[in-house]
Amino acid sequence: MKKILILIIALVGNHAHPAENSKKEIISTNEAPKAIGPYSQAVRVGNTLYLSGQIAIDPIKGKLVQGGIEEQTHQVLKNIKAVLNASGFVLSDVVQSQVYLSDLNNYGAMNRIYASYFINDPPARAAIQASRLPLNALVEIMVTAVK
Repeated sequence: MKKILILIIALVGNHAHPAENSKKEIISTNEAPKAIGPYSQAVRVGNTLYLSGQIAIDPIKGKLVQGGIEEQTHQVLKNIKAVLNASGFVLSDVVQSQVYLSDLNNYGAMNRIYASYFINDPPARAAIQASRLPLNALVEIMVTAVK
């Protein structure tokens, strides 16, 4: 009976303060574009980081980068890296991504750039065509990372 009670106390003790593990922390960095609406660049809950979708805004100029899908995909992934880094995460911590393209014909070009950032053990991913993206961007990517 004593061993069972100790085991129960040990198990309950590991979960005695779930609120501490689920505290919401807002992440913000000047290295990525500022939120242009009522949302956060990212939210960390425990060991999981949820990033808002990123489009190809240059954080210094505050404007969409010039060029096509390749240039925009590079900028989007640079923005994602900046938000990850601000929260102590790296690209290899990304477990899931959602890619929104204004034209699915750009999938191949986007995929080549994307693959150069996620070289080993890429995250699970969905890619869809959206009828329109903010600021008429060609691509938007949203990710979730876990440490």
